[in-house]
Amino acid sequence: MPPSRSRKRTSAPPATTARTRKCRRPAAAALNDVAGAVLPPFSPPLWASLPEDLVCEIAWRVLSGDFLDYVRFRAVCTSWRSGTVCPRGRVVADPRFHPRRWMMLPEGHGVYPGHRKLRGYVRFFNLDTGTFVRVKLPLFSSHCALDSVDGLLLLQRDEDTGIRLVHPFTGDIAELPPLATLLPQVQNDPSVPRGRPSDPYWWWSFVRYCVCATVSCSAGAITVMLVFHYLRRVAFATSQQDRQWTMPSWEIPVNIAPLSLQGKLYLVPFPWDNGSLVFHMEVGSPPLPPKMIATCPADKLYCGYYLVECDSQILLVGCTDSSMSHVLVYKLEDLILERYVPVTSIGDRALFLDDRSLSVSSKALPTIIAETVVYTCPHFAQYRLSTGAWSQQIDGYSDGFNPGPLSLVHHVISCCIRNVWYDSGPIFCVIKIAPWIILFIY
Repeated sequence: MPPSRSRKRTSAPPATTARTRKCRRPAAAALNDVAGAVLPPFSPPLWASLPEDLVCEIAWRVLSGDFLDYVRFRAVCTSWRSGTVCPRGRVVADPRFHPRRWMMLPEGHGVYPGHRKLRGYVRFFNLDTGTFVRVKLPLFSSHCALDSVDGLLLLQRDEDTGIRLVHPFTGDIAELPPLATLLPQVQNDPSVPRGRPSDPYWWWSFVRYCVCATVSCSAGAITVMLVFHYLRRVAFATSQQDRQWTMPSWEIPVNIAPLSLQGKLYLVPFPWDNGSLVFHMEVGSPPLPPKMIATCPADKLYCGYYLVECDSQILLVGCTDSSMSHVLVYKLEDLILERYVPVTSIGDRALFLDDRSLSVSSKALPTIIAETVVYTCPHFAQYRLSTGAWSQQIDGYSDGFNPGPLSLVHHVISCCIRNVWYDSGPIFCVIKIAPWIILFIY
């Protein structure tokens, strides 16, 4: 190679060197060194660097809205996950982690939880957001559902009638005594009718039909109180302490739709000619008899037997008079203070009334009409609080036992009828008490 060409190459700087020098201009290098420098608008915020106490505070506020939102919050990044409390292993005993506004969805057409067509999956829906999730719950292959309380499932094991309180989204379980330990107390109770004393189905029908459960959690102990519709009695047991259910000697008033809410039970006696009396019970070991906390005179409310929780308020629903042409709604907190002022609006909510009453948001579920009260007995009808008018039945639905459900509204109605909810079947409900006992209730 000629010397001139060699010198020419040596004097010219390589292209890569020139580009490197261009990228190392002082202005660009000093950008991160300037105090108080602002990141470009397109740069993502450094969420992972939030202080741990702030992350924890945000997480608790998210949890107060919805349990699954809390699970999603912890999945954002490693630092958020490590800075918040893991729900697994503690969610049944800690009421903060109860999925209160979630309800197991009845499939209808006789497809009960655990049916082979579901392949071990069960669907749940949120009454506020309308979100649907499908959860793998293999327990239903050997368990049946009794009730849903604060979003937890109360299940009975087929093998020995053991009661289990299950968190549907984590699988955590609280063990309780077998329900069969209650039968000797029922059989020896002189107040229980003895139509067929030698028939086991007769006794099981008293403790398995329309069970309403209430749960109280204190210092890691879980106490469950069961209310039996036919017996007019309660039974209680504490997990990891009691080996049998205990039934106090006192009775509860005849009622249509008891309301279980955060360790307390509310009910209204039926029938009652002197107005609507609201009784209150707290779960305990043992629980105390019901105590009257409020009354609504007969000239203010007729047939006010339905209690429902709506936006953290307990509402009492009835009619103006025996014609039942207009529906009235009162807040329980107002009745306790003897303020008889009807509620004029329930916002975006619809109230579904039966032996389990629910409030559902119309924003999340478009087929639900806001400001309505839905009765399922003696026939299906909707009442609009805003106009004071009744609407006709939907799709010919009348009593909750027709084959179906036919639409989302009917699914919600099925959730309100306890023996339809846990069986999802038409005409009658099938109760599997044990592998060798199957009870049909018509």
